[in-house]
Amino acid sequence: MNDLADILATDAVDASLGCANKKALFQQLGAAAGKLTGIDAREIVASLNDREKIGSTGFGAGVAIPHGKIEGLDHVVGYFARLSAPIDFQAVDGLPVDLVFLLLSPPDAGAEHLKALARVSRLLRDRACVAKLRGARSRDAIYALLCGEEKADAA
Repeated sequence: MNDLADILATDAVDASLGCANKKALFQQLGAAAGKLTGIDAREIVASLNDREKIGSTGFGAGVAIPHGKIEGLDHVVGYFARLSAPIDFQAVDGLPVDLVFLLLSPPDAGAEHLKALARVSRLLRDRACVAKLRGARSRDAIYALLCGEEKADAA
């Protein structure tokens, strides 16, 4: 995996997802990822909830990277959502979350899963990039930021 375009399709970006809480967010992410992958949304939500029991995937500064391993996937899949209003996510810093990058991996994708998680985490720890993501006006602009930043890193 060289850049996020390998795991993030242009239709896997939501520029203004509305949800009231983490449970509703996971349900909406499950439904959206289910459409992309053909995997049952309930399986995706269960995987996210199982991972969240270990500890919050909200890593601070309004960003979360919920992730899980899903039977039936043959590659790592990403889905990005900018929330229309921040929600409580029990993040490590206690701040509400408004930027969410969902990562789903096959159960046997240990190294690929970790590489994807590291790449997304590195990108979303970049304050300038996060500010641009929050200010982007469209799905296409968000996608370009997510994938374009990665290409700049690789150059």
